[in-house]
This record gives sequence, structure tokens and C-alpha cells, in this order.
Amino acid sequence: MAKVKSPVTAAIRVLRQAGVSFGEHPYQYEEKGGTAVSARELGVEEHCVIKTLIMEDESKAPLVVLMHGDRQVSTKELARAIGAKSVAPCTPDTANRHSGYMVGGTSPFGTRKQMPVYVEETILELPLIYINGGHRGFLVSMPPAELVRVLKPVIVKVGI
Repeated sequence: MAKVKSPVTAAIRVLRQAGVSFGEHPYQYEEKGGTAVSARELGVEEHCVIKTLIMEDESKAPLVVLMHGDRQVSTKELARAIGAKSVAPCTPDTANRHSGYMVGGTSPFGTRKQMPVYVEETILELPLIYINGGHRGFLVSMPPAELVRVLKPVIVKVGI
């Protein structure tokens, strides 16, 4: 079986430029499969697969939220944590426009627009995380400390 060639995306360029040592994990993407499919395909716990969510506050200002694949974001808690009146997920078209990535392939690294990044605090307790590398069917693995070093996210407790 031929080795699948990993894509070179904006996210990969950012990680290389920052000197991050990361693993590349291509897998067979399934439409609307989410983190359950990537976890299954890679043989890892879904809790270690981190989803990148593009949301916006009441003034339509975009933001990035990083959450465990098997958990949801409490938008009420997030709004409270960031001092907003409300926070809601963007439509797929809006998320694509803000991030520069297609939904299902959104990475927090190398986004088109600079956006504040919020990370669920319990993600930082994991020894290794799997996060989108900027292409559908492609995750990268790294210690969460590298994510913090590169993105400088605000740590929040908003998972449910």
C-alpha cells in the first residue's frame, strides 16, 4: 500500500516556522463524521482529538474555540468567560471566510484572519493532542504545550 502524502497547508507552514515537532496523520475523511471518525481511523481516544470551532460574539467578531472531540462548548459559559453578551457558532460559509479553511479541515494554525483563541483547560492535561492540520482528513499530533507556545490561547473552562 502506498504511503499517503500529507498536504502542506498554511497550518503546516506555521508549525514548521515555529519549530514545532509534530506527527502527521492522514486518514480517510467522511463527510459529517467529525472527531469520532478521525479518532476511529487513527486508533486514538476521541477525547484526545481536538476540534477547532469558529464562533462569533454578538457583534459578529470571530473567535476560535478548541474543545475535546467528545465534548461540547457551553456558549453561555464562554460568553461569560470572555465578557461577551452571547457567542454562537458561525455558519460554515462564515467560518470558511474567517479561517481560510473548509469546515471539516479547520486548523487554529495559519488562519486567514487573526482571531483570539480559547482553549478548554483540560486539553492542557493531555500528554498528546491530535488537531486538524488544515485539510479534511489530516490531523497533526503534538504535546499541548506546543499549541500554547504557538497560539498563546486564553484558557477557559467551557466544556460540557
